[in-house]
Amino acid sequence: MVVVADSSILDGPSGSRPSTPLLVSSKKRKVASNPEASPAPNDPNNPSTAANVALPTRNDLVSRPRLTISRCPTFTDTSVMYHTTEQLAMNRMAFRYVPAGVSPPGSVLPCRTIESLPTSYRVSWEDRSSFVKVTPDGLGLIGERGFRSARCNAPVREGKWYMEVRIEDGGGDRSTHAPDINMRQGSHVRLGWARREAPLNGPVGLDAYSYGYRDSNGDKVYLSRPRPYGRSFRSGDVIGMYICLPPRCKPDPHDIHDPAHIRRERIPIEFKGQEYFESLEYPQSKEMIALMDFSNKSSNTASLPSASSNKKAASTKNLPERGARPGQVPEAPVLRPLPTLPDSYIAFFVNGECQGIAFEDLFDYLPLRTTPASRKKEKDKKRAREGAPQEHKENPFDDGTLGYYPFISLFNYARVRLNPGPNFDFPPPPDIDSVLKDTDHNVNQAQTWRPICERYPEFMKEQWDLDDQEEGEAALEAARRAEVEKIEAQKKAQKEKSRQQTEARKRAKKNAEPRGSSVVSAHGSTTEPAALSDDRLGLSVLIASTSQATGRGIDQMHSPAPTAASSGDFNHVPEAESGYNSEIIEGDGEEEQHDRFTTDVDHHDDNDDDDDEVFREAASPYRKSKSRTQNNSSSVMDIDLEDLL
Repeated sequence: MVVVADSSILDGPSGSRPSTPLLVSSKKRKVASNPEASPAPNDPNNPSTAANVALPTRNDLVSRPRLTISRCPTFTDTSVMYHTTEQLAMNRMAFRYVPAGVSPPGSVLPCRTIESLPTSYRVSWEDRSSFVKVTPDGLGLIGERGFRSARCNAPVREGKWYMEVRIEDGGGDRSTHAPDINMRQGSHVRLGWARREAPLNGPVGLDAYSYGYRDSNGDKVYLSRPRPYGRSFRSGDVIGMYICLPPRCKPDPHDIHDPAHIRRERIPIEFKGQEYFESLEYPQSKEMIALMDFSNKSSNTASLPSASSNKKAASTKNLPERGARPGQVPEAPVLRPLPTLPDSYIAFFVNGECQGIAFEDLFDYLPLRTTPASRKKEKDKKRAREGAPQEHKENPFDDGTLGYYPFISLFNYARVRLNPGPNFDFPPPPDIDSVLKDTDHNVNQAQTWRPICERYPEFMKEQWDLDDQEEGEAALEAARRAEVEKIEAQKKAQKEKSRQQTEARKRAKKNAEPRGSSVVSAHGSTTEPAALSDDRLGLSVLIASTSQATGRGIDQMHSPAPTAASSGDFNHVPEAESGYNSEIIEGDGEEEQHDRFTTDVDHHDDNDDDDDEVFREAASPYRKSKSRTQNNSSSVMDIDLEDLL
């Protein structure tokens, strides 16, 4: 079978696509600078149509084709039955990969979950050991030396499910596809169910994360401990695998730390021209690892091997530990309880013959609840990552892919073929539970179990629903972030405007200071000398006039010469008035003062007319000079003649 490319999987021309967020470059892998064209998968209805599509080397999603089916894997060599599929990303080194495609136009998230051909229940292309080869339909498997395993492409999370596995080479028989005919041991197969944390480079039943059934002696295997169970099987036998799980636990909406909440932690990357979602695999917990301890120690303490030795070097003084008493044994940490699934069990059939219940009360597949100390540690890590590029972190919640998977382990080129249904070689009874529990059952009873082939479309719908949910949450977050950025931009613009206004006022004040000082200096230079000269002139004239009047004789001075002070109001204090008041009333005051002066002169004798005429002529230049000074500046105060004398 040859898988070729088909242009029908592309969604629209690339030239009309809007810009889309960039992919996060993978730090683990290096992408070739000029990758060769990678053919897209074929349309099963038209296998002759082919169109090679090559992704550009840059991470700009605008020019990338939007795929609904992954390009990988491709099977071009028809001369072999089993293939390695090296061109795709496979789960390894605690990382997990899921095919992804570029999101439609207008999406906030860059990628969405897509399928791989064939779109049916089969072995997972990515979730298997690289030493397990597969057929193009994903149902035939062959191993190599040593136990290697593979998981199927959809988990069981609740309900009752059944499938078959035909043993083509196993049970200790020598494989027909083995390259070495002189192998000491034959081929062996182990079948069972496993969780996500079960390792692929070991057999099923190796640890507490998987439950297995051996072909050599029919033992069931758990925690690497075989126990008698059923009959053995070998090449040509058909093994039925049955699992029953209770309804899935619903998350508590009031408990934000409930592991039943579904949240995905994954980053879109590119690998060999294909987009993938990369995420951290769920780590094995210390509580589950502690179950592997074969000693008789208490089950509530951790018994993990330590790399350090308690012995100290001869040159080191054996001082007691700080805060510890001599002979005191350090207290072991208390482990978290391991929840189980009530009314859950696993059973196997050999050629339609029920072997009974092999395992019951299976461990819950959800991650263990995090402790406050671990949450604080993760919070500190998150605070340290703020502003840094996006990176992986452990997911304490269900990501929608947890559950129990069919797990096939092959040794020494053993071969099997999966049969997910709905047509089975040995159909089980309609009510398997009644057979397992030896209860009465009706032959015409409705079927209570489902073939596992029906699980794949349900699982993909769950993943696409999660894609839509994450897209909606991302859109709300983007809108909230845009609103916050808008408010911050407005605050920044207002702050910048205030800063510019402040600087403008400072510049205006700085430029006004030199002009003000020059005006004040020029005004003082033109006013003060004139006033000073007028004051000196008036003072000299008054003194001269007074001297002339004094020379006429004391008998003629029965009445002193009138002045502005003597003819005015004696209660008036000139120093109490401001320059602005004198400016407002100076015109009227001058005339009133002159009238009062004339009136006082009329009361004098005729003999004094000549002296008064001389005095008025002497005072006239002073009054004219003072009037000119007051017109030039409103800040010059009236000069009191009495003070001048």
